[in-house]
Amino acid sequence: MQFKDLFQKKRKYATVPSVDRTAPNRVMDGAIDVPEERPKREIPEGLMNKCPKCGTIQYNKELDKNLKVCTACEYHYKLNAVERIQMTMDEGRFVEFDSEMASQDPLEFPAYIAKYNKAVEATGMQDAVITGEGTIGGYPVVVAVMSFDFMGGSLGSVVGEKVTNAIEYATRTNRPLIIFSTSGGARMQESILSLMQMAKTSAAIAKLNEQGGLYISVITDPTFGGVSASFAMLGDYIVAEPGAAFGFTGGRVIEQTMRIKLPPGFQTAEFNLKHGQVDLVSHRKEMRSTLTRLLSMHVVKEETVNG
Repeated sequence: MQFKDLFQKKRKYATVPSVDRTAPNRVMDGAIDVPEERPKREIPEGLMNKCPKCGTIQYNKELDKNLKVCTACEYHYKLNAVERIQMTMDEGRFVEFDSEMASQDPLEFPAYIAKYNKAVEATGMQDAVITGEGTIGGYPVVVAVMSFDFMGGSLGSVVGEKVTNAIEYATRTNRPLIIFSTSGGARMQESILSLMQMAKTSAAIAKLNEQGGLYISVITDPTFGGVSASFAMLGDYIVAEPGAAFGFTGGRVIEQTMRIKLPPGFQTAEFNLKHGQVDLVSHRKEMRSTLTRLLSMHVVKEETVNG
């Protein structure tokens, strides 16, 4: 599959009955006799969206123009990897790595392949991360962008391999590395093969660090489990989107296990910033400029080098 194919979407329609509201209702035996419905009309499905935080209903087109941030409460909706790349890379230009790499089923876990194939069909991706290279603000970068809509962004063998390959490429080419993380944790269907990706990606980042490479980690909502316990928290800079929840284990599990009441906002980006776990919380509208500013302190633009 070519990367451009990920941007092609088929429009879906929902059938909605059209009722003549001007016709008088007739009362029959104490009930209202609803006028006969006119021929049904079709409207595009997903025309509007209700904010899960404040309940504001917005047109999807307006939400897209606002980078999928609620205009009422600033809630940051989840982005898939393709959307993230489009709004982050210069002019959306991006050269993808390992585009055909796909997961197998070495442990023959029940129903794994069926669930995996369903995710492939639904997202158009081969797994929960897209890696590649491009520029941000004119600065050359290697990026890995995770997507929660692919099996909860779970860390499996392919995700670990693609992230590791991207880290090693950044090390060889001396380019900055940026990873956008979102994940529910390790992929249970791959058991120990999934867990070992934590050590593999962390070791690759250690080599990048030894060589003096720059790594910017961007935390998006949500980021938990094996991803948060490995490469997501190893950045030279750790940036988070507003409201992004991240940690190793979810708050409800902690409360039930420890039998304690957690403080308000626990595990949000703002809470973690206050307690020194992140360096910066950056609004989605400012993320490109934030990354560009950080890159400008460490990297020389390609045109300067070539000139």
